Amino acid sequence: MTFQTLRQIARRVWPGERHREGAAPADTGQILLERKDGLATVILYNPNKLNALSIRMWETLGETFRAFSADLTLRCILIRGADGNFAAGADIAQFPTERMTHDQVHRYHNETIGPALRAIAECLHPTVALIEGFCVGGGLEIASQCDLRVAASGSRLGAPIKKLGFAMAPEELRRIVAIAGRAVASELLLEGRILSAGEARERGLVTRVVADENVEEEAYATAARIAEGAPIAARLNKKLIRRLCPEPAALTPSEIDEFFSFIGTHDHQEGIAAFLEKRSPKFRGS
Repeated sequence: MTFQTLRQIARRVWPGERHREGAAPADTGQILLERKDGLATVILYNPNKLNALSIRMWETLGETFRAFSADLTLRCILIRGADGNFAAGADIAQFPTERMTHDQVHRYHNETIGPALRAIAECLHPTVALIEGFCVGGGLEIASQCDLRVAASGSRLGAPIKKLGFAMAPEELRRIVAIAGRAVASELLLEGRILSAGEARERGLVTRVVADENVEEEAYATAARIAEGAPIAARLNKKLIRRLCPEPAALTPSEIDEFFSFIGTHDHQEGIAAFLEKRSPKFRGS
């Protein structure tokens, strides 16, 4: 079985709106889908913001991957960003109106991001992340849910949310700790480092690193190798690998509540304001 590259596959918007090749969607910030035989490509599309994810994009990701799990004609799913970047986290411009109160933040993480990430992680079919450019914050969280991550040598990975004055939600942090460990999670979140692809490979965040000009070819070749195998065996292997990997005990309700204690603090509000105003934040620990 062979797979055509993105440029050769007819493009459409999930779940079914037709999209003319070469034309930008009328409303930016979308999840696009390309399908060829048993391979589906999911595209994070918000190029004016380095594919930052809006709330609707998160919701559509969840809907898409839940639908994929019910489609037994699929053999592999590849996820990538548009125009040379994977995703630069969440769309911060939505935060002042959609993610500032306690109830809003609970809803954002527990009803929007959490279900989307679980849908990717628990998808019946093997998944491959094609990482180019920036893969930070929510982008790194998405890539971390995939079974394999193929990164361009020029890509950059991290989660510099310390600059925004908030912590990474427990369910979002769980997978990063699972694949890369405590030390790497601490480096990303406490120090706020943005890692090169080579550094990310050394730390276990990505599966392999390929030259920028070859990364698309290698990612699709990876998907093709998966798709050439017996699909039932691949699904069972994916499920068993996940089951046999140790995971920490579930957090208690009080521990989860403690995570949300940053809401309403000066530092959280200052971090968001500084980002939107394109200046350095002035945190004061309150």
